[in-house]
Parts: sequence; C-alpha cells; structure tokens
Amino acid sequence: MIHDYYRIPADKLGEDAKIPLMVLGDSGEVFYEMALEMVNTIEEHNAKGEKTVFICPVGPTGHYPIFVRLVNGRKLSLKDCWFINMDEYLADDDSWIDHDDPLSFRGFMDREVYGKIAPELLMPESQRVFPDPKDPERVPALIDELGGVDIAFGGIGITGHLAFNEPQEELTPEEFAALKTRTLDIRPETRAVNAMNDSGGVLEDMPRRCVTIGMHEILHARKVRLGVFRVLHRAVVRRAAYGDITASFPVTILQNHPDALIYVNAIAAEQPL
Repeated sequence: MIHDYYRIPADKLGEDAKIPLMVLGDSGEVFYEMALEMVNTIEEHNAKGEKTVFICPVGPTGHYPIFVRLVNGRKLSLKDCWFINMDEYLADDDSWIDHDDPLSFRGFMDREVYGKIAPELLMPESQRVFPDPKDPERVPALIDELGGVDIAFGGIGITGHLAFNEPQEELTPEEFAALKTRTLDIRPETRAVNAMNDSGGVLEDMPRRCVTIGMHEILHARKVRLGVFRVLHRAVVRRAAYGDITASFPVTILQNHPDALIYVNAIAAEQPL
C-alpha cells in the first residue's frame, strides 16, 4: 500500500502540512534563505549586544559559501557567536576521524567556513564546537550555560534522521525526543546514501560510527530550519510533514516544535510516485 502523502503533487505540497514548508525554486534559493537567516539573526543580536548560538550541519553545506560572502561583505562580527556542529564521523576506536580526512566535518568547517572568513570577524576557536565522543555531556551543558540555541539548522536523511539521530523503533517518540549527545552506529541506508553523495560510492570505507548531538538539543532550539534538495527528499519531506509522529522516522517528532520550517527546492517538491 502506498501512503497517500507520497501522491501529493508539487503544487499542493505544503497544504495542511504538520511542519510548515517553504517551496522554492532551485537549490540556490534554499541555500540563500538559510544563509540569510543566519546573517540576519547575527546582525539582530549584535545590534542588541546579545550572543548568537546556532546548531550547524555539514550536510547541507551549500549555504556556507553564501554565508561566508555575506559575512565578509557586510563586515559582520562573529565574535559573540557560538557554532555548535551537529556531528562527526568516528574511527573504529570511537575517536574522531582524522581532521584531514576528506570526510571529516571538522576539516570541512575549518577549510570552507572558518578558513574563509576574515580573521578579524571570526569567533574564538573555543566558540566553534563539535560533539566530543570522550565528553558527550559537554554540548548539552554548554547549551544550558549559553541560555539555549537560537536556531538549529540542518537537513533530513533518508531514514528521517536529524544530525545522526538514526531511528530507534523500540522507543516512543517521547523517549526518542529526550536523547542527548551520544555515539552510535550509522545505519546501512545512511552509509549508502552518504557514500553516493560524499565519496563517489566508496561504501566499504565509509565510517560505521559517529558522535551526534541529540534530538533533545535540536528540539529545544528556539527555531529549527531544515533544507531539502535531492530526489530522495521527495519522499522524505512528505513523510516528515504529513506522516505520523514516530521514532521510526525521527524528523516527524519536529511536528511538535513551535517554530520549525523546511525549505524545499523544486527537485524535492516533485511528486515521488
């Protein structure tokens, strides 16, 4: 049986959705909206002398070149910003993979974001945070110390995961929503999709373990903004916005969030079936 939400055509997508959807054109529009929301929020907080706290992904990444350009062009200070990245791949001994590994999210942020922002605008290194497999309690504690997260940015994986919060069918939605930063196995579906997207299909060398912030940290952000832009997202975004809330497809739990939004490009808006 095919679920009815997979038959929603592009021109009807977003109607009666349980998570608001903004249907846009090409991927550049999705990434521009994400980058602009980052910059506008920082500008607003800077003007009021307030800090800005973001949860940041490495996937999607298309908004970062726009963000970097806007920051440098506007001479926007990031000195009072904290960027808390969602996750990182782990080696077999549950340590971070090497910073210079092409799959490393830490390496990506240093090369493509922090390394391209004018040094006089950049926040201190201590405010560029990754979840640590050796100290998983640090991120939730830091968020509490900072007074919460302003916006959690991200994407949605093939299994409905946010960050690397893979489905746990044995949990209730409430139990799953309470999970905090931790290490875990990456599901085969996720490894396969990431291999196709990030390593030219080199599945055998894709990491099998990760450290991820929890659904608790994401769901307690004051805003959540997600971008979807691939063919596989045609199904993912429909189940996210119209399916039942379940730990079997974690993004559906976001239906209970007071200020969540998913940016959808024209490719992802197309009807999957």
